[in-house]
Amino acid sequence: MKLSRFALLLVTAACLFATGCASHPYYAVAPAPYASAPPLIERAEHQGFRSGSEDGSRDLYNNFGHHPGRDRSFHDTPGYDLAMGPYAPYRDAFRRAYVRGYDQAFYRR
Repeated sequence: MKLSRFALLLVTAACLFATGCASHPYYAVAPAPYASAPPLIERAEHQGFRSGSEDGSRDLYNNFGHHPGRDRSFHDTPGYDLAMGPYAPYRDAFRRAYVRGYDQAFYRR
């Protein structure tokens, strides 16, 4: 009787150990289809940062205060070309880059 309990305990421990050591599948995130940003976003970031830097420098020089959302370039998003793609992603990327450029020029970072 003691041997059967010991054997049962040994078999149970071996099964638990074996199932815990089983190989588990490895899941990885697939890489992005392109390494860099699409041309539409690159152009928006370039144009937005440049416009924001110019406007931030001008506002600092003229003591207008920090108001990046009030400038015309922020709302008009110049440099957009319909042939490059949809407007909404361009506008969003332009405005993010504009504020980044504006802040950098205004606060001289």
